[in-house]
Amino acid sequence: MYQMPDFDSVEFRKKQRNANQKMEYILHELQALEQNPKLLLHSCCAPCSSHVISVLSDIFYITVLYYNPNIEPREEYEKRKKEQIRFLSEYPAKYPVDTMDCDYDNDLFHKRVKGLEQEKEGGKRCVLCYEQRMRKTAMLAREKGYEFFATTLSVSPYKNAAKLNEIGMALSKEVGCNYLISDFKKKNGYRHSIELSAEYHLYRQDYCGCIYSMRESRCARCKKQQEQAEKCWQIPESSS
Repeated sequence: MYQMPDFDSVEFRKKQRNANQKMEYILHELQALEQNPKLLLHSCCAPCSSHVISVLSDIFYITVLYYNPNIEPREEYEKRKKEQIRFLSEYPAKYPVDTMDCDYDNDLFHKRVKGLEQEKEGGKRCVLCYEQRMRKTAMLAREKGYEFFATTLSVSPYKNAAKLNEIGMALSKEVGCNYLISDFKKKNGYRHSIELSAEYHLYRQDYCGCIYSMRESRCARCKKQQEQAEKCWQIPESSS
């Protein structure tokens, strides 16, 4: 059983390691110890998972958990799940990557965020959504005997990695399973996910997942289109 380093110790605080450096420290230790533990990795979609799998699959025996009750409509949920499965079947991971599916329970998400429907993307509603998905991952990791759990969410520049890691560390203490601290967007991780998405022709969605993020994304797009249209129809001032 791998013993997690004490990142709160004076030694680590002096070095001021960020989340990605802490993860790299753990990966280096696992390589040195020639350990390949089992990791339950929550994934929101194939594009986000692509870079994360490329980083972790040389170290861990990974099972990808597709648990995203926030995604709707149902057709969108199934489309993203299908792309996730396809990517894993095509990517040449060093160690086999398994998948674990969960029931689609969109009602559970709406109960969780009730009263926060008008929150802006990235606010309290999103934090509750992070916690709901990561809690499920942590609980299943403990139940199924995984040594680590993690999430792909931090690869996105729109996700708060510090908040994700705060949730993950709290859940780790609660359930007794190692959380792999991370910030997968570091070292051009997000750009690499875009490159892998192009290489594997992955479907890249234009909103995070819930109907509230869809609404905000579509409204922003409409506003941009309107501004562009208004600019096109502006009559230039006469030079005379």
